[in-house]
Amino acid sequence: MTGPSPRTVLVAHPGAEMFGSDRMLLESVIGFVASGARVVVALPARGMLDVELRRAGAEVVILPMLVLRKVLLTPRGLPTLFRDMFRGLGATWRLVGRVRPDVVYVSTIIVPQWPLIARVRGIRAVSHVHEAEASGNRLVNALLYLPHLAAHRTLVNSRFSLDTITHALPQLARRSVVVYNGVASPQLTATPRRSIDGPLRVLYIGRLSPRKGPDVVIDAAARLAQSGQDVRVTLLGAVFAGYEWFEDDLRRRAADAGIDVVFAGFHQSIWPFLEDADVLTVPSRVDEPFGNTAVEGILARRPVIASDSSGLREAAGGYPTSILVPADDPEALAASLAQIIERWPEMRDAVDDSRRIALDRHAPEQYRSTVTGHVIDPT
Repeated sequence: MTGPSPRTVLVAHPGAEMFGSDRMLLESVIGFVASGARVVVALPARGMLDVELRRAGAEVVILPMLVLRKVLLTPRGLPTLFRDMFRGLGATWRLVGRVRPDVVYVSTIIVPQWPLIARVRGIRAVSHVHEAEASGNRLVNALLYLPHLAAHRTLVNSRFSLDTITHALPQLARRSVVVYNGVASPQLTATPRRSIDGPLRVLYIGRLSPRKGPDVVIDAAARLAQSGQDVRVTLLGAVFAGYEWFEDDLRRRAADAGIDVVFAGFHQSIWPFLEDADVLTVPSRVDEPFGNTAVEGILARRPVIASDSSGLREAAGGYPTSILVPADDPEALAASLAQIIERWPEMRDAVDDSRRIALDRHAPEQYRSTVTGHVIDPT
């Protein structure tokens, strides 16, 4: 006798990069594959995520789909929105018919057609929310979340995200479950240097975007330099197409302040840069649903300074080597950098305790198991 056929999971994701939600999608897929399921992932384009998904054992299909970007929600973007909506409906409908999945897993809220089509075709759907802007317009938030009422269950990555959904669309919040991100790290991480000899090495990881606040890091470094402390800043990340002007502005700002700033660009592996750093900064100006980067800094045994807002409080709070500061406040960030220098021996001795806490909170294996349980084996 043969055993039961493996379950088939059809996954929809809006991009193929390797940023926060992309990495979480990969972790989810690794869990699905490990459970014995057949996993088919739909992406709108090829990219680094595509390669990693196939390496993990998933099938990858590239097809047109509606991906809600802010530019589409403007008068100029409406023609593209309607074009992508109709093209995406047809392509999604045909793929669902061809794959015949047992469950559809929808990664992020910006691919809204997938839970609707799954519901119409009588297929169980699970949406995983990685976005939350409590400061955004409540009506806009409600409209973005609304299609996911068609899902049978919704996973969210933080209490902050759940609170944001509750405010915008209480009906969706009542069927939502918090699953904290799993964050991988190397088994061995470098010990921080014994003393701050030479410049303080400050690292920023993320998009070079006004929302993320890399300019705040440069301004804070300038203030620290004015007090006599040598500082070197590394910006690990790149701009979105069309935001090249912001990188030019950052370069001018650094030159005007006389600060040594390395524009490292995007790198898939962040760990060599964390190893070379003394402190990681996460200076977001806007709401963050969680904050994987802050956890990665703690796992790398580096002090972390993060904005005291939104999901960053959950990601970076409660560690002996993390400091929360007001968002968009270069003075506060500079003062915290100076505090880390002053308390360096204490910080250095506490990084192992912080890492142990982060390993317990954000073990990838636990994340994979939890997501797989909700998607493939729901109770």
